[in-house]
Amino acid sequence: MSFPLRQGLREGNPVERGATYDGSGVNFAVFSAHSTAVDICLFDTDGKTETDRIRLPEYTDQVFHGWIPDLHPGQLYGLRVHGPYEPDAGHRFNPNKLLLDPYARGHFGSLQWNPALFGYQLGHPDLDLSFDDRDSAPFIPKCIISAPSRRRNKPLKTRWSDSIIYETHVKGFTQTNPLVPKRLRGTYAGLCHRSVLDYLKSLGITSIELLPIQSFVNDQYLIEKGLTNYWGYNTIGFFSPDTRYAANHADPATEFRHMVAGCHAAGLEVIMDVVYNHTAEGNELGPTLSFKGLDNASYYRLVPDNLRYYINDTGTGNTFNLSNLRAIQFVADSLRYWAEDMGVDGFRFDLGTILAREKEGFDPEAGFLRVCRQDPTLAHLKLIAEPWDIGPGGYQVGKFPPSWAEWNDKFRDTARDFWRNEARASALATRLLGSPDLFNHSGRQAWSSVNFIAAHDGFTLKDCVSYETKHNQANGENGEDGSNDNRSCNYGAEGPTNDDAINALRWRQCRNMLATLLLSQGTPMLLAGDEFGRTQNGNNNAYCQDNAISWLNWTIEKEGKNLQSFTQRIISLRKRFPILRRSRFLTEAYNKDLDVKELTWVSASGQEMRQEEWDHAQCFGLMLDGRAQPSGIMQRGADATLLLILNSWNDVVEFTLPEAEGGAWKMLLDTNRPDDGAEIEKNIFQQKTLFTVTGHSLLVFELLGT
Repeated sequence: MSFPLRQGLREGNPVERGATYDGSGVNFAVFSAHSTAVDICLFDTDGKTETDRIRLPEYTDQVFHGWIPDLHPGQLYGLRVHGPYEPDAGHRFNPNKLLLDPYARGHFGSLQWNPALFGYQLGHPDLDLSFDDRDSAPFIPKCIISAPSRRRNKPLKTRWSDSIIYETHVKGFTQTNPLVPKRLRGTYAGLCHRSVLDYLKSLGITSIELLPIQSFVNDQYLIEKGLTNYWGYNTIGFFSPDTRYAANHADPATEFRHMVAGCHAAGLEVIMDVVYNHTAEGNELGPTLSFKGLDNASYYRLVPDNLRYYINDTGTGNTFNLSNLRAIQFVADSLRYWAEDMGVDGFRFDLGTILAREKEGFDPEAGFLRVCRQDPTLAHLKLIAEPWDIGPGGYQVGKFPPSWAEWNDKFRDTARDFWRNEARASALATRLLGSPDLFNHSGRQAWSSVNFIAAHDGFTLKDCVSYETKHNQANGENGEDGSNDNRSCNYGAEGPTNDDAINALRWRQCRNMLATLLLSQGTPMLLAGDEFGRTQNGNNNAYCQDNAISWLNWTIEKEGKNLQSFTQRIISLRKRFPILRRSRFLTEAYNKDLDVKELTWVSASGQEMRQEEWDHAQCFGLMLDGRAQPSGIMQRGADATLLLILNSWNDVVEFTLPEAEGGAWKMLLDTNRPDDGAEIEKNIFQQKTLFTVTGHSLLVFELLGT
């Protein structure tokens, strides 16, 4: 195919990566350290016919660039990159493969799996050492030139200590919601529908954490099984909101931006779950879609003594190379785009250990983490790491630097174990305080621990009390996928049952775990639907289930509605009593200067726990003194003093309410009495009263007169 030289072509500049429209033309800038030339390929409005091909004329600092006149927003394009096809040297350039621009703000069309997508000949005896000369353009999405954003949302900047995160999926949250118009269900527009925002506000949450919405690829092996990549952890377009969640497919970016604005107007932050640890291109046998054909040796971590192969610390085939300055720059540029142009308030980083993995292993002073800490935009956002990967030394909970928060799976495991009688008070105690054993260093604060009972990966809360084992048959992997370490209990029957006693205990255990989550120090994260007992029928790995297994069912039974009301009440208590959400780690050491003991562990006798009691205690209390020093200023706090009593024992425990400086104890919460609501606060008990604590229950009291 031959194209004439484009009239008016100029050198442009290498600074603005991607395609930048200036009113009369478009500047293109593409990084590639090892290629020899980059072509811009233009397509007609349906993306089927290549209408022009322009070679970028200039090369500066490893960036190919040029300015092309008479191009406008909406123009479809792709890249073809020339260079050596030498897999053994780490290079996989193949100009027959149309590539997605990593900086593209939007994609047109969807990926169609075809052998032409691969840089080598499928079935060839030399595998990826062979070369394929078929044109992949008919099968790959096209990039869209976008207009500069005219409206920018500013992050809300809710204080970490006030934050309550709600993890959900854009589609799954509204797909069956009868209050959302049908045309908007499962979309960005649907998520900011007034009925949805009103519901989220009524719960009392402050931040919505969305599963991946950046453009991603639906895996070939899932399509062949009639399934789909529902969670979206297979990103290929890191600047592009995925079209499948847009009501307006022609402009998903504007719709996403409006969604963020709507959430902000309702006082809700938006946090994005992002996947910068790998891309959708897989290993050496995967397709050539973007980075692999742009500069494989720069963008991916390759085995040092055999550059044909990829380091696979992600379990997906490849690992993004965040030791490379240009790769770091790309990720930082992408994050700033979502923050500055879209108004996103923060990010949760999938397999976050990789962000800090250098050649020698995990390093809390790794280049990417340093960039985030000094960047004037990123440093002020909520940055949350999933602090593990499958690489050597991949489990790094508590090891990230200051300003970062981390998912704390130790909280999940210990809380689940405690309530099913597999862990004692000594194990749970430190988790209730924000896990200072993990996070109290380098000036980090209690909010650094993102506590959760359930997340998208694993059992829902209701399934955690209904199933002993996973039930993943629908995934088509012979039940071999998903974790076997669920820390769950079915209390006598596997799955749904008509046994009233079992059901009553299950719902109470749901209340116990929700109360433990929302009354602990740290940042609580609630999984969408757990507030009303959502189930996935025992599937603990529903990544490929874009159907009723994963979607929230808004036909809620009576007990679910009661749990909803109970969740609202717990969150209101958290907001009402600042002692439950301190930034500073509380300590049981006596503060002589203020004459205050910030917290006291209490045994059933009403006395301070003795050391020998810790190893076997299943019922214990935690008294939080509201006079505890709230900040670095040496002065007493003015909060209420609270008493939490947690009983994981199967039977009642006679618990003596402790003595404290103040008056009587007012009951605020009892998980055995979920229907009492505010009426429960009429119950007043004198100090040293012997209180009968129901088996498997949690109580909260406020000390009057303080």
